[in-house]
Amino acid sequence: MLLLTRKLGENIRIGDDVKITIVEVKGNHVKLGIDAPPSVKVHREEIYERIQEENRRAQGLKPEGTDGAGSGSK
Repeated sequence: MLLLTRKLGENIRIGDDVKITIVEVKGNHVKLGIDAPPSVKVHREEIYERIQEENRRAQGLKPEGTDGAGSGSK
């Protein structure tokens, strides 16, 4: 994992098309502005996980974290 330190108003570039700007810092919260083309999907982690789970359900796959071992009886 690459760790970067940025100040308010500074940017991070990902490739040629994505720019992330530090917009606001309040305590433990950081507000980011993300400029990316429409073809680049940008989601918060919890939303991304929900989308992935819905995709697995739509394909008839088991939810992540289930191993099919049954009810736990031995």
